[in-house]
Amino acid sequence: MSAASRAPQRSYRAARAVRARRRAALAAGAAAAALLLTACGDGGTSGGGGDTGFVTGTDGISTVPADQRVAAPDLSGETLEGEQLDVGDYKGKVVVLNVWGSWCNPCRAEAKYFAEVSKEYEGKDVQFVGINTRDGSTTAALAFEKDFGITYPSLYDPTGKLMLRFEKGTLNPQAIPSTLVLDREGRVAARSLTALDEERLRKMLEPVVAEK
Repeated sequence: MSAASRAPQRSYRAARAVRARRRAALAAGAAAAALLLTACGDGGTSGGGGDTGFVTGTDGISTVPADQRVAAPDLSGETLEGEQLDVGDYKGKVVVLNVWGSWCNPCRAEAKYFAEVSKEYEGKDVQFVGINTRDGSTTAALAFEKDFGITYPSLYDPTGKLMLRFEKGTLNPQAIPSTLVLDREGRVAARSLTALDEERLRKMLEPVVAEK
């Protein structure tokens, strides 16, 4: 085959690769847009269909029996302070994950309750971790934490990549704010897709803490 005949083939392959990259970028953008649509809303319903294994109560809190729980995905990265954090390192403790943004009014409404309850559970094998999302820089997020007395760490996830790691059809965070409670084995035990007050936060947390 001559060099002249090979050139169009190379051009075709290059063009096809560009189109594939564009499709991947569009898919990622669509996923991020879907996440943005649920931001700071009134919550949502479970993703996926079929037998999901979890039940949502009239209070909006979804729970799943221990034998049907699914492990949380890898949730690791830099905190707002620039330190490395891996939620998987907290296995053996109950973990409360709160997805929030400094721009989100419901997040501001619930922040004081998270600050209070997190301090009460210090030293009781319970770890609170925030996932800060859609803040363009850490400045506003750090100011938010200072204003509300948040002392536990938050992963910095401005594009929502960590949230998209949760499998569809599981207890995943589909709105901002969202709160998940992980059991001592790192499995998702409970979820809320709306802002929580102190009573509802305790209602999510205490049954999982009581498990042996």
